Amino acid sequence: MTFLRCAVLLSVALWFPSVALAGTVSSPDGRITATLETDGEGKPVWSVSRDGAMLVAPSTLGFNLQDEDPMRRNFAIVAEDEASADSTWEQPWGERRFVTDRHNEISATFRQQDELAREFTVRLRVFDNGVGFRYELPDRGETRIADELTEFNIAPEGEAWWIHSGDWNRYEQLYHNTPIDSVSVAHTPITFRLGDGTHLSLHEAALVDYSGMSLQRMEGQRFRSALAPASRGAKVVRQGAFTTPWRTLRIAEDAAGLVENDLELNLNEPNVLGDVSWVEPGKYIGIWWGMISNRWTWAQGDRHGATTERTKQYIDFAADNGFRGVLVEGWDYGWDGTWFGNGRDFSFTRAYPDFDLQEVAEYARTRGVRLIGHHETGGNIANYEAQLEDAMALYGQLGIDWVKTGYVADAGSIISCNADIADPCEGQVMEWHDGQRQVQHHLRVVQVAAANRVAVNPHEPVKDTGLRRTYPNWVSREGARGQEYNAWGAFNNGTDHEPTLVYTRMLSGPMDYTPGILSLKGDNDVPLASTRAKQLGLYLAIYSPIQMAADFIESLEQYPRELEFIRAVPAEWAESRLIAGEVGDYAIFARKDRNSNDWYAGGINDATARDVVIDFSFLENGVTYRASVWKDAADATYLTDARHNIAYDSFDVRAGEEHSFHLAPGGGLAIRLQPVQ
Repeated sequence: MTFLRCAVLLSVALWFPSVALAGTVSSPDGRITATLETDGEGKPVWSVSRDGAMLVAPSTLGFNLQDEDPMRRNFAIVAEDEASADSTWEQPWGERRFVTDRHNEISATFRQQDELAREFTVRLRVFDNGVGFRYELPDRGETRIADELTEFNIAPEGEAWWIHSGDWNRYEQLYHNTPIDSVSVAHTPITFRLGDGTHLSLHEAALVDYSGMSLQRMEGQRFRSALAPASRGAKVVRQGAFTTPWRTLRIAEDAAGLVENDLELNLNEPNVLGDVSWVEPGKYIGIWWGMISNRWTWAQGDRHGATTERTKQYIDFAADNGFRGVLVEGWDYGWDGTWFGNGRDFSFTRAYPDFDLQEVAEYARTRGVRLIGHHETGGNIANYEAQLEDAMALYGQLGIDWVKTGYVADAGSIISCNADIADPCEGQVMEWHDGQRQVQHHLRVVQVAAANRVAVNPHEPVKDTGLRRTYPNWVSREGARGQEYNAWGAFNNGTDHEPTLVYTRMLSGPMDYTPGILSLKGDNDVPLASTRAKQLGLYLAIYSPIQMAADFIESLEQYPRELEFIRAVPAEWAESRLIAGEVGDYAIFARKDRNSNDWYAGGINDATARDVVIDFSFLENGVTYRASVWKDAADATYLTDARHNIAYDSFDVRAGEEHSFHLAPGGGLAIRLQPVQ
């Protein structure tokens, strides 16, 4: 039963279709209220309040269409409907096993009061921790959208954490922390903290066959959706009836409420793949940091990284230390010459002469390890799509059931070619990185991969919008400034980067951040803005169902006690809770292993030394746990060689007890909690 109140009864609206209604729906707990209505000009608008205080002031809805008048004014609500849901569904893998979907819903049909009588329906769902709405358009032949007119008018003052949209390096940026009214144009998720401590996040869910949405600040704290451009002019072209992605607003009392929130997942469709038991989470190592840190090369030559011999060495290490997979980059033709933003020479089935794909895959199988495939496209999606079926079939035949894809190109350099001419990339067309064409491409890759029982981990991707629920083989993504930046300059990412990711980028879904650089060194021995304990804390703070130990295997071997934690820490969880933290400062999680009764606790810190008290009330009552601790030494700091200093501890603990832990500047913490038999 929803808490739905209408200005005029629905039956009256159906009898007098020009009557303007106002539809209001509240969350199941009654605290959040959202309204759909029209203003004095007949503009469709929406608004949201919480505990009677306005969060989103009346904000316009509608479309600018290509070669048509805008769908903006002279509307009336002509029909309304309501619904509610209260269910629980199970994730095949994830931060938690079970997800609750409890919401109330209103749908309102807006019709223009003229001879065209164009219309659209807005379906709005209100949860206890947020709001989502989407447009539903009837069959009108072809619809060509120049842009959405969707607005988000944030009412209270506050601060924002955000990155620029439309820059050359996509999402790979350091976050800005500014007043809300100083944001320019931003990617989503964008995070707000209001003056009273309320936390908000704006994003989208179920981005399918549509252009990705950024947010353009108009004036004050009023934002308007800005869809990624397309070469054809219209940013979105759809045939027949269709729905847009959901526009989402997470709402929370505090930072923890923002993180422990499944809004976008709940707004995606359930699993369409059926049995996905073949999608297995796990940890991996790889021939990757050697190229990133300039010891080896992707291209052929004396320093070529992906050789049969080296890969077997990595497979042996993986087998001996319980890693599921070994990633190999640079194994295929196409890396020679200028491939960045080009990619036309890549082959996804033909290996370099010093790498025997079949031999290595078979050797991995005999050692109980899976080879992880790699497809770098250089942004050339036409070249990739022409080989996609064969490439995924090859991986399926060889038992290579994870693949990392890459789209290294500037933001406007995704290449689409004309497949109907002899040289398909002659007269190439450039498409925007997160435009509709690229969104279509990424979903096609996931679908073809699924047909061959391959899981996909795209780098330089379109942002995550919760589609892992519908396609559980979409296991992780990059979609942010990752670990590799630490190899290219001293303190390149900064100590607050990862504690900011937890409350921004990570709200969209898992990230392949590639932690585990235990040597704390990149190219030319540049130092990371991290202690060794922080590299362990990253496994608890930055979630992914596929987690890398990214350092050289000889570096991992050099630190056996740290390797012990990496070997043990799971890649999927039964429960996950943020037990301490603030946006951009620090983040401490408690997570329960899905496959045992073990708990893990820990996380990451910024540049401010702090002591954190952990309340162990999350543990099972009446059970004693043995805590094994990896923590910053008393003198540890990222600023000097003391970044290497780590301390170990162990003690027994029970639910309800508290313990204090010191977090060094740039530091971290990792605790394994095992029931005492």
